Amino acid sequence: MNPKRARRRNWQVGLVAALAISVAGNVWMARGVGAQRLAQPRIAPVLKENWTEAQREILAPLEAQGRAWNVFTTMANHPELAKDWLVFGGHILSRNTLPARDREMLILRIGWLCRSEYEWAQHVRLGRAAGLTEEELAHIMHGPEAAGLPDHDRLLLQATGELHEKSFISDDTWNALTKTYDTRQMMDLVFTVGQYNLVSMALNSFGVQLDPGLTGFPPGAQ
Repeated sequence: MNPKRARRRNWQVGLVAALAISVAGNVWMARGVGAQRLAQPRIAPVLKENWTEAQREILAPLEAQGRAWNVFTTMANHPELAKDWLVFGGHILSRNTLPARDREMLILRIGWLCRSEYEWAQHVRLGRAAGLTEEELAHIMHGPEAAGLPDHDRLLLQATGELHEKSFISDDTWNALTKTYDTRQMMDLVFTVGQYNLVSMALNSFGVQLDPGLTGFPPGAQ
């Protein structure tokens, strides 16, 4: 065979092989982005009868509020980390300058993109309480291309996707959002998505299981 033709053929074979690997990888990822990834926890929640004094300090107030959920009893395995994390989480949920509805849209979208079923289940409740409708929850799952999505909601979902994919909000998205949000709100937007991207990583990797009464992703929506 002509050497030049052989080199061209080898290049073509290599390209086809690379494309095949890429397609196979995408198929594997598509099949793997279903609901909660672990059927059993890797890090078990701390049982009340085994609480240390440091764990009791964290969990007793939550229990009194009816909020000693699996996420917190799991995090209590590392009390020092849990205490500091709860301070930051408190800002995001309680002192955030974003409207509660917008905050929950961001949290639900990053939870959906990370396929964190626990995060989705917890924040669907909070989202509904903040005014999100079933149609809007469907929009969050579908993403910024959803038909009938208001411009502001589209920008929120677009910003979340950009942060998830590129760790960066594009100029177009940033400039459009600053027509509505001030500097503090833009900062809270980035930190809200970042916080719940981190939380999704922890929930998925630790294998935190749904609490009783929680419903995960809608059937067929994985």
